[in-house]
Amino acid sequence: MKDLRSFLRSARTIAVLGAHPDPQKPAHYVPAYLKQQGYTLLPVNPVYAGQVLWGRRVAARLEELEEPVDILNIFRRSEALMAHLEEIRALQPKLVWLQSGIRHPAFARALLEVGIPVVEDRCLMVVHRQLLG
Repeated sequence: MKDLRSFLRSARTIAVLGAHPDPQKPAHYVPAYLKQQGYTLLPVNPVYAGQVLWGRRVAARLEELEEPVDILNIFRRSEALMAHLEEIRALQPKLVWLQSGIRHPAFARALLEVGIPVVEDRCLMVVHRQLLG
């Protein structure tokens, strides 16, 4: 993505695939930070579906989301990513963000082919703090 700083300023809605209720886990405290920065968060995790995180009901699947998504922030192991590819293509987020330690070149390539940019192996909270502090 060319101008990440501008994009993060204009983005409003972040879907969180792999959202977690445990405040000690990155899949909780990274989105909690983003919520504090004013983003709307859409938590997704079939294990916690129906619970409430960050003021929103947790969806079981991406296809349940009913609003446009600027950033899809993914907290899933690299080997699980391809199973979500079709859902992500249908969702059409403006950017897919793979958290620290998560990378999958074939997955990223498949999204780029349909015009969805991907950031791999970076923490959205850390980058947000660096760019928008």
